[in-house]
Amino acid sequence: MLGRKWVFQMDNDPKHTAKLVTKWLKDNKVNVLEDLKMAVHQRFSSNLPELERICKEEWQRIPKSRCEKPVAFFPKRLMAVIL
Repeated sequence: MLGRKWVFQMDNDPKHTAKLVTKWLKDNKVNVLEDLKMAVHQRFSSNLPELERICKEEWQRIPKSRCEKPVAFFPKRLMAVIL
């Protein structure tokens, strides 16, 4: 149920990326927002221009729909912090 309504974003903390956790998330169809850092890290670059190219490619692979909802709620979140 969680995977259908929510997108789970995790950092690269070892307890979050452990094989057991990864398997559980997949088995339970939890919608996980793939981190750009992780996607880039999986592709090996040997120099800075290649790293830049890989970053741009991975950034382009992120569906626009993944960003629309968080961006829409950003002003509300900022106001909550200010108040």
